[in-house]
Amino acid sequence: MHGKIDALADIFKALSNPNRLKIFMKLTTCCHPGTPAFFDKQGAEEAMFVGEIGKDLDIGKPTVSHHIKELRRVGIIRTERRGQNIACWVDPILIEELKTFFSI
Repeated sequence: MHGKIDALADIFKALSNPNRLKIFMKLTTCCHPGTPAFFDKQGAEEAMFVGEIGKDLDIGKPTVSHHIKELRRVGIIRTERRGQNIACWVDPILIEELKTFFSI
């Protein structure tokens, strides 16, 4: 139980940063948790690559990369290299755990 409390505290600490919260919210609104988010050449939303996340949020690429690493470290998001790009998505298992936590 104590380990779970520490993990939740780390998650909430990570989300307390406004830029990380913006990134998390953008990922949750662009696609269903667990679905990679990027834009393909035809503009269809399938997954959102790290380099594209900060465009509408006014966050530079190096800053986005830093925040993505922190969100990944605490388990909020998952990432996968696809060629020269990195796709990222919200971890659906974590979302379910947070839903359970908040329904207590």
